[in-house]
Amino acid sequence: MNLLNFNDKGIYCQQGDFYIDPWKPVERAVITHAHSDHARPGNASYLCHHFTKPLLQLRLGEISVQSVGWNEPVFINGVKVSLHPAGHIIGSSQIRVEYQGSVWVVSGDYKTENDGISGELEIVPCDVFITESTFGLPIYEWKEQQELSYDIQNWILSNRDKGLNSVLIAYSLGKAQRLLKCLAEISSTIYVHGAIWNVQESLLQSGFQFQNVVRVLPEMTKAKFQADIVIAPPSSENSPWMNRFYPLSLGVCSGWMQVRGNVRRRNVDGAFPMSDHADWKGLLSVVRSTGAKKVFVTHGFQSSFSRYLNEIGIQSEEVKTEFGDSVELETEKQQTQREQDIT
Repeated sequence: MNLLNFNDKGIYCQQGDFYIDPWKPVERAVITHAHSDHARPGNASYLCHHFTKPLLQLRLGEISVQSVGWNEPVFINGVKVSLHPAGHIIGSSQIRVEYQGSVWVVSGDYKTENDGISGELEIVPCDVFITESTFGLPIYEWKEQQELSYDIQNWILSNRDKGLNSVLIAYSLGKAQRLLKCLAEISSTIYVHGAIWNVQESLLQSGFQFQNVVRVLPEMTKAKFQADIVIAPPSSENSPWMNRFYPLSLGVCSGWMQVRGNVRRRNVDGAFPMSDHADWKGLLSVVRSTGAKKVFVTHGFQSSFSRYLNEIGIQSEEVKTEFGDSVELETEKQQTQREQDIT
């Protein structure tokens, strides 16, 4: 019997009677991180890392949640469960599950370069590894963070010279915090959308240190902004909320910007392949390092990545889950797959 199984509610441990990142309501949920596709409402109880707890409460409201530290074991019906750094966003964890000598690890989402905020990915040896494959194609290879930061800073400085506001599109939890660290070197004032403001307030109250930001309020008009920096979530792009920042230059921070076709479709001025996920080489490195005898590949380019693992002698199987990005980014992924198939 497999220690973990996939059913219509999520990744299930029958021996422990709990789910990992369930996509339908269950009695007991162990959560890898606070992004909405992995942490959904309606569960009777939640278990997560200490850093994730306030973010879950921000997004899900009044919930029953227990939090633990890294590598702090919890026994659930005789099954040993521990959380280990995934490096994806603040508090993101890999879930290690051990029972009767068998060890499985659910990676959640992860990245291999330490961004100085999210912690460094820990390699967790295991028998079976369940990995994401969001960017599981060879075309995805990220620049080092410092080089990417220089690109963003230089783009903003150029916009300033032209009298343009620089509006950067980035997820409110993850990329927004990385941008604030990057932009602190060139600006003392950064404006943010309310969704990003709420996350920042939660993190500040939890003891994290970030540069102060200014929330964009409804009464703020065009006259308020002049060659300033604004960070906004993807939902604000092409919305009336953006009108107050004209004249502006629009930049998108996303791993999908690695593909020129996606840049053309988004019609953006600045395209920055910033991702909180591992690239192709990172995925391969982590899979190999775990020493897993079997690998299950979930959301992303799971078919391509799983096929490649089998070709190089790592037993692999793809699994369809309900983890993923927004519809817009899912469309970009599908388009990228079509272009890859053509070339």
